[in-house]
Amino acid sequence: MIPEDLQYTAAHEWVRELGERVVRVGITDHAQSQLGDVVFVSLPAVGDTVTAGVSVGEVESTKSVSDIYAPLTGTVVGVNAALADHPELVNSGPYEEGWMIDIEAPDGLPADLLDASAYQELIGN
Repeated sequence: MIPEDLQYTAAHEWVRELGERVVRVGITDHAQSQLGDVVFVSLPAVGDTVTAGVSVGEVESTKSVSDIYAPLTGTVVGVNAALADHPELVNSGPYEEGWMIDIEAPDGLPADLLDASAYQELIGN
C-alpha cells in the first residue's frame, strides 16, 4: 500500500510535510523490499546542507548498498538516531519508525515530486 498523504521521487524516496518548510524523508516500501534485510544506514548530520538529487547517505542490506538521494535542497534539522542501532526499522516501518532525515527547505517542495498514483504507476503495481 502506497500512502496517499506522501509525495515521492523517481529514486524511491518519500516526502512528508511536517510543518512550514520542514519535511521528513525516507525510502519507500518498494525500495526496502527490493533491498532485502537492511543491516546499516549512513545518514548526514544535523546542520548539513543537502542538495536535491545528490546522495546524502547509504542503505546497506544483505543484497547490496544503495544511495539515498535528497529530494530537495535544504538543511538537515533532524536525523533518525534509532537507525544506528536498529537499521531493520527501515524494513519493518519504512513510513513510520524507519524514517531517515528531516530537512528544512526554504524554497518549499520541488514541483517534480510524484503523488501516490504516479508513484504506483512508476513502480508498476
